[in-house]
Amino acid sequence: MFKKVVIFGVGLIGGSFALGLRGAGVAAHIVGVGRSADSLARAQALGIIDEVATDPALAVQGADLVLLAAPVAQTESILASIAPYLADDAIVTDAGSTKSDVVAAARSALGARVACFVPAHPIAGGERHGPEAALADLYRGKKVVITALPENATADIERVAAAWRHCGAVIHHLSPQEHDAVFASVSHLPHVLAFALVDDIASKPHAATLFQYAASGFRDFTRIAGSSPEMWRDITLANRDALLTEVDAYLVQLSAMRELIAVGDGAALTDIYANAQRARLQWAATIEAAERKPS
Repeated sequence: MFKKVVIFGVGLIGGSFALGLRGAGVAAHIVGVGRSADSLARAQALGIIDEVATDPALAVQGADLVLLAAPVAQTESILASIAPYLADDAIVTDAGSTKSDVVAAARSALGARVACFVPAHPIAGGERHGPEAALADLYRGKKVVITALPENATADIERVAAAWRHCGAVIHHLSPQEHDAVFASVSHLPHVLAFALVDDIASKPHAATLFQYAASGFRDFTRIAGSSPEMWRDITLANRDALLTEVDAYLVQLSAMRELIAVGDGAALTDIYANAQRARLQWAATIEAAERKPS
């Protein structure tokens, strides 16, 4: 299906995409590009990529699919560096967790050629990063949101969708603005909360004692605080407006709960906990069913 795939950032996200395409037998040759020569060498040794490229311009020559799986703040510079060297039929996509800023970067860097850029976001990941974290089945049963541009050809959108389907993903479509509002709530805010909690505890004078007694609940709640600080700094600032809306709403909820705790209103607390429990169990059941469904 693809003669030459070029991936910028061969870590968990980009590496898993490569392995998914390779496992499906739809990528003849996969090239990795990144800032770390050591990381790229490990990716090649692990069989994730066929070739290491140090020059982005040379890397994309002859490519029919290019994936940007680097931090979102690098989008414009990467696109600008490759724009003059893309083949006429090349499709460029990304895996960024924010979309409005990525679209703006693409328009700035690609200009009249922006139609070749089909934005996307795979809803999968983990706190580990680097090529060793890549998994061939990471995207199986997971959603990939495509936030197509008005300029995108239908065939190009479908080609990007097909690539993700070969990795086992289920395709959804949103506008860039809808995407950023949704993920500010269900992804970006939870990461901010996890980072804030761990940082707060780590800053206390008796942090060692606190961490000594932290168990599975703390581990589960804070797992995502092990994610890349650079990547999440970029996401936080890129989706600033939508995220601030969610932070403010959460502060209202937290203040209300603080008042219930202060006055000892057990009934009201039970109502909140029970509603949250029902919603969490229903969501988990839906996710598990999707992941069990054959691709």
